[in-house]
Amino acid sequence: MANHFSALKRARQTTKRTARNRANASTLRTALRSLREGLAKGDKTAAEQTYRETVSALDKGVQKGVLHKNTASRYKSRLSARLTALK
Repeated sequence: MANHFSALKRARQTTKRTARNRANASTLRTALRSLREGLAKGDKTAAEQTYRETVSALDKGVQKGVLHKNTASRYKSRLSARLTALK
């Protein structure tokens, strides 16, 4: 374990940051999972509503540094294609 005050503070900051990043990533994965399940069920109106929420979650993930913007864009594109194929 660290002995210097600066190293102890660094360890505390890392613990907080790790917890925050893990929570953000988990929220994002949950949103993606709920949309994929909605698409699998075939309910168009529910899937459209969930799609909007998922796109918002993806954009927030980019803002918070969980995802790269191109990765989020790819997810949105593929999910949108699946949504239009459902209609």
